[in-house]
Amino acid sequence: MAAFYILWVSLARGAQAQQVSATALAKVVDAHYNHLKSLQARYRERFQGMGMDRSESGLLTLRKPGKMRWAYDQPAGKVFVLDGHDAYSYTPGDAQAQRIPAKQLDDLRSPLRFLLGHTELQKELDGLTLARDGSDYVLSGVPKGMSQRVHSLAVTVDGSGRIQALRLEEMDGALTTFSFTELHEDVPTRESDFIFTAPRGVAVVTGTPPV
Repeated sequence: MAAFYILWVSLARGAQAQQVSATALAKVVDAHYNHLKSLQARYRERFQGMGMDRSESGLLTLRKPGKMRWAYDQPAGKVFVLDGHDAYSYTPGDAQAQRIPAKQLDDLRSPLRFLLGHTELQKELDGLTLARDGSDYVLSGVPKGMSQRVHSLAVTVDGSGRIQALRLEEMDGALTTFSFTELHEDVPTRESDFIFTAPRGVAVVTGTPPV
């Protein structure tokens, strides 16, 4: 509760970012998400790098412990599923679907996995810093285990600790951003939401999910 009080007082006084510590705000985010059992949101994903500028969108569903589903409607039929043990990635038209054990996952969607267990944001992001973005706050750091690939992950949150956006900058300069709208917490989910079934004729092979 102390973290909530510190943040509330700072907001009420119109404080600048440095007057609210990164640690205090991280605890607010932790407190908000640790009581949740599920979360659903619309997302827009934008990738800029390797000569590309690509935007995609869809519906994200998270369920504790350790499950997520990114169901794309642009492009239609693309899916990324984490069933708690393995991650599966498939794009319509591909002859194969990719599978990788969750413990080996370094896909750029994987930082959201910290919301699927007991969240301790300060431990998930090395070198945690805080800045302001209008009325929102931005917590930045390097995700644990991803320092060889990711330069920084910026998490934009509102005053209540709800995540509004993610911005990942890779070591090669590529940028991936996720923005979230229509957030619904503790929504009913089905076990089938987190089971990947390959389309007829599509082989499932072990590998690294594509960007």
